[in-house]
Amino acid sequence: MTRTTPGLVLDGVTLTLGDGDETVTALDDVSLSVDPGELVAIVGPSGSGKSSLLAVAGALVAPTSGTVEVGGTALAGLSARRLTALRREHIGFVFQSGNLVPALTALDQLRLPLTFGKVSEPRDPATLLAEVGMDHRARRRPHQLSGGERQRVGIARALVTQPKLLLVDEPTAALDRQRSQEIVGLLAREAHEHGVAAVMVTHDHEVLHHCDRVLEMADGRLSQVDRSLS
Repeated sequence: MTRTTPGLVLDGVTLTLGDGDETVTALDDVSLSVDPGELVAIVGPSGSGKSSLLAVAGALVAPTSGTVEVGGTALAGLSARRLTALRREHIGFVFQSGNLVPALTALDQLRLPLTFGKVSEPRDPATLLAEVGMDHRARRRPHQLSGGERQRVGIARALVTQPKLLLVDEPTAALDRQRSQEIVGLLAREAHEHGVAAVMVTHDHEVLHHCDRVLEMADGRLSQVDRSLS
């Protein structure tokens, strides 16, 4: 049986921030493997290290020690140019507010990432927009969309390059309960159907039933959450 290459592997990752007596250990010997088609939620209080984990996993910050792999590619030793290409082609980011470009329509938001460089197998922007239920808003700009609609467009934009890894930061922070369920359900469906390894940081415990695994971060360390308590 062929073994599937994980979308993300962190092995013994430590991240220390600051200098001298002011150093803070943001990540403390963190190990994590996320398979294609898996949505993993990470919960924990503010300041526990969740954002640092996303930054390291997204090749935005190099760890102090330990190793990081995205889709089987080790990040250590890659040049700045190679890291930029890897982020562009293999990592999708979804932010709290959608982080859309104000002047662009919903459809053009999806076309934009495909103009930055060669993408081997992009998804069709119009088809993907329809898949997330936003084809009827294709010509609308961000100020003409609701919060939930902006998040749907943001998710579609992150997926248009067919990334190996999807990193999601508090996608329901500004949404009501119904929209929150819809958005995380959409994330789970996209991860499962298209084989994307997805990691979602959230404070919203009501959406955790959509996730395949739930981990808790405290003081820079990860631990498994008992799903029966979710």
